[in-house]
Amino acid sequence: MAAGFATGDEACVDAVFRRWGPLVHSLAWRALGDEREAEDVTQQVFLAAWRGRRGYRPGTAPGGLAAWLSGITRHKVADALEARTRRVRAADAAAAHHPDALAHPGPGTGPEQALDRLLLLAELARLPSAQRRVLCLAFYGDLTQAQIADRTGLPLGTVKSHMRRALGVLRLALEPSPPARR
Repeated sequence: MAAGFATGDEACVDAVFRRWGPLVHSLAWRALGDEREAEDVTQQVFLAAWRGRRGYRPGTAPGGLAAWLSGITRHKVADALEARTRRVRAADAAAAHHPDALAHPGPGTGPEQALDRLLLLAELARLPSAQRRVLCLAFYGDLTQAQIADRTGLPLGTVKSHMRRALGVLRLALEPSPPARR
């Protein structure tokens, strides 16, 4: 099975996942204490193992494939803990700059939603004032583009351009970055 995995035999990949997936998941869950994160790490481990399978030499390392997968798991758990620390630091920094962001509880007020709200507010603050005003009127004021044009005195085309540019900037700023490759 390990030799087939190293050569890229897809049937062996399935067998390896069934055999060692519970071990990898258990290691991740114990280290992270979160089921969802453990599932994510498990997927990342097997993806990294698949991508790096040419580096695995069956029969040469003590502990075999299980030990190799455990090593990858340790690295992915460390990455997950580092990401968690970065999220907490970002939330703390954003809360220091936007203390009112947490003062309006609503649906979905968990830590992830609070961080999302703080990050959004920080990115909104970076937009040019005209773009920020148009977006706030649209999303917080629940106004149509025509109503925004009437209220601000801006031409409708300008309102549309401001919204398109602002949403593009926010999309780029708030897109999750791809995980670092190991």
